Amino acid sequence: MNVMAERHEHEISTGARPVGATTETSAAENVQRMFDSIAPKYDLLNHVLSFGLDGWWWRRAAGNFRDVLQRPEAVVLDLCCGTGDMALALMRHRPRHAGEAPLLALDFSHEMLARGKQKFASHNIIAIEADALHLPLADNSVDLITSAFGFRNLANYDEGLRELYRVLRPGGQIGILDCNQPEGLVGILYNLYFKRVLPKVGGLISGDAGAYTYLPASVERFPRPKRMLEMIREAGYRDARWTGYTFGTAGLYRATKP
Repeated sequence: MNVMAERHEHEISTGARPVGATTETSAAENVQRMFDSIAPKYDLLNHVLSFGLDGWWWRRAAGNFRDVLQRPEAVVLDLCCGTGDMALALMRHRPRHAGEAPLLALDFSHEMLARGKQKFASHNIIAIEADALHLPLADNSVDLITSAFGFRNLANYDEGLRELYRVLRPGGQIGILDCNQPEGLVGILYNLYFKRVLPKVGGLISGDAGAYTYLPASVERFPRPKRMLEMIREAGYRDARWTGYTFGTAGLYRATKP
């Protein structure tokens, strides 16, 4: 990547900016309204638009944290949980016995969380409606924080990483699963699908064309792995690494609070 490209990536990587949003506050409000709007068809579209790969991505990501998940006292937070599928993937590795700490599932979209609550009914999961940049959690109180395809929608990525750092206990881990813009031939095909096919199908099924125009734009804006890893390290984490999934179209960022 040349110097100009690196500078451009740094400039566009501060946080999500839906069309019409000029500040972090307006960006967050726009994203919140957008996800409330598409909530009824969100699960269906996830499965259709990812060709069913979304479930595999969630399960694969969750499996990386088996050790901490199997500790019954571990406090686990699924950030930007949406309708709860990542939280359920994490629960596959939680022990089932008295004294097990509940898993916390947090999102600021009321409509998305309402659908998640329906899935959580038979699980030890507590749903929390709150902003990921202002977590209602004490300092040094969480052992593991995951986020599946939600971190990309934060209005400020640096602030998000710092807020996760604040609530993590020393030795706690983050796992951010999100989309990525691949390079080469895969990138060309990815762009063709993501920018031309996906918005049309997503808009047709959801009734909100804007939301599925925002999706490829948000992926293009999101930091590439090299820059994202730099941001994670700059926020104070150690052992930062990225594992690409499905030809690099998605991937998992992992890091630990010292």
